[in-house]
Amino acid sequence: MDDKNGRVSLFAFAQGEKLSPHQAPFDALVQVLEGEAEIIIGDESFNVKAGKSIIMPANIMHAVNAHQDFKMLLTLIKSPV
Repeated sequence: MDDKNGRVSLFAFAQGEKLSPHQAPFDALVQVLEGEAEIIIGDESFNVKAGKSIIMPANIMHAVNAHQDFKMLLTLIKSPV
């Protein structure tokens, strides 16, 4: 899904892969489907595993470091301006 209300994306990382620090203009919900990774939000680090979820707030730097093969479903929630 990718429309005016939001976007749903499936991400798959091999062990050791990273998603460089960046920020997005909207809140995002991460649902961990498989594996384990470190998600960094601002100055905080979170270890997430399959079955867990975390919210990445809008306009805050975040990054992902896969400790093992890792899959996540990301739901970007676009708020009306």
